[in-house]
Amino acid sequence: MSNHELESKVRELRQLQALIEEAQTEAETIKDQLKAHMGAADELRAGEYKVTWKTVKSARIDATALRAALPEVAERFTRTTTIRRFCVA
Repeated sequence: MSNHELESKVRELRQLQALIEEAQTEAETIKDQLKAHMGAADELRAGEYKVTWKTVKSARIDATALRAALPEVAERFTRTTTIRRFCVA
C-alpha cells in the first residue's frame, strides 16, 4: 500500500470512529431517557420490545487493598499479560 493509500485509509478510519462515537453518545442519551421513564421498575414493554433494567450484584477483589494488606499473597496471584495496542494519533 502506498503512503497516499495509507493516509486515505487512516482518514477513513478516523471518520468512521467519529461516527461510532456520535452514535454511541446518541444511544446513551436514549438509554438514559428510557431509564428515567422506568424509574424504579425492572421491566418495560413497548410494543414488541421488552426493556429490562435490573440490579445485578457482583463481588470483586479490591487488588489495591489486597496489595496493601497482603503483598506476598497479591504477588503470588498476580498474572502479567502482554498485548498489542492499536492506536491512531
